[in-house]
Amino acid sequence: MSDAAHARAARPRSPMAPPRSFLWTRRIVLALLAGFVLLPVYVMVSSSLKPLEDVSGKFEWIPSGLTLRPYADIWDTVPLADYFVNSLVVSGAATVLSVAVAIFAAYAVSRYTFRGKRVFTVTVLSTQMFPGILFLLPLFLIYVNIGNATGIALFGSREGLILTYLTFSLPFSIWMLTGYFDSIPRELDEAAKVDGCGPIRALFRVIVPAARPGIVAVAVYAFMTAWGEVLFASVMTNDTTRTLAVGLQGYATQNDVYWNQVMAASLVVSVPVVVGFLLLQRYLVAGLTAGAVK
Repeated sequence: MSDAAHARAARPRSPMAPPRSFLWTRRIVLALLAGFVLLPVYVMVSSSLKPLEDVSGKFEWIPSGLTLRPYADIWDTVPLADYFVNSLVVSGAATVLSVAVAIFAAYAVSRYTFRGKRVFTVTVLSTQMFPGILFLLPLFLIYVNIGNATGIALFGSREGLILTYLTFSLPFSIWMLTGYFDSIPRELDEAAKVDGCGPIRALFRVIVPAARPGIVAVAVYAFMTAWGEVLFASVMTNDTTRTLAVGLQGYATQNDVYWNQVMAASLVVSVPVVVGFLLLQRYLVAGLTAGAVK
């Protein structure tokens, strides 16, 4: 045994150091969790690189033949590019509107006292208690009646879907930004007012820059909620406004299911979310943990 090894063996362990059994148990648990998470990703990637006959047969952990043909065919089997644009427009618009409305609403709840403030806060949070399917039929009837009465086509349009997703993401966005604004010292508002800023100017020059991590977290939540939603998109859209979450069903026909194209398309549509998450990860973590300790 070397001198360095003897020194490490003779060095006394800190009384605060965790036992070795705990360290090994943690490593084993983390390895199992990593395998549990990465195994489906490997199956998706390997299946997307196989011909259809190989995917339909017995699964092979090591593919015998690889091809990029499924990634080229996904654009021709279904109008995936149109679905991609629809999802991008709907999710982006719902995110922008949700963040914009939540900023003003959360600022009012955090900084001002008004009659019905507590009722408003409880009402906003209570909307998260109900399942989405509970609102499916009422929204359908409301959109159809609005279209019949005014000629405004909300049912089957991007605008109607944007409005639907806005009602889902807005309550959580207001609640989260309210907690974040509460963690920002009110002295900043007072200093801005001393410098001649009004409430709106103080909001955008002082509060919004300080609350950037929370705003990013709300934006990511609103975008991911709209990007992967299936239930309302399958009812509130038609062939021209269909989103990716519903359009992926087009790879399943009456005669066959193009499993390799399904896997390839699933990976392709996941790229915007994964890239956005990686780019905004540090803001997202800071935003989700802000306000927990004041």
